[in-house]
Amino acid sequence: MKIIDLEPGDPRLESDLLPVLRELRPHLTPELFGEVYERGYPQGLRFSAAYTDDGRCAGASGWRIVDNTASLRKLYVDDLVTSESVRSTGVGQALLAHLQAHAEAAGCYDFNLDSGTHRTRAHRFYFRERMEITAFNFNKVLKPKP
Repeated sequence: MKIIDLEPGDPRLESDLLPVLRELRPHLTPELFGEVYERGYPQGLRFSAAYTDDGRCAGASGWRIVDNTASLRKLYVDDLVTSESVRSTGVGQALLAHLQAHAEAAGCYDFNLDSGTHRTRAHRFYFRERMEITAFNFNKVLKPKP
């Protein structure tokens, strides 16, 4: 497996990463994804793609380094998804290890993500990876997503 950090403008963002990311975020169109990355990149948003040995994108992650008063510095995972066809084959574990290496290199104190309450399979995976539930995430929808 090979994991690549993709920069804005890389055609693999749309051709490879986005189809996998849409398994988690079905509302994303190519146009909307491009807009989000364009606005998010200056804020630290980055994307990594996991490729199988046969060159197929099997996992996607969106992440950023965040400085704040609670964590001081953390790597926050916006998105983490493994393609349904290759779940439980080590792709998610490899992506987490890749991101944790970024966090350690950046001097982060925490490695953090949110996971929807309905994603029980993902939660079992995070527990196996020695992650803990440390907070509740509260949300108020202000308007529907496009």
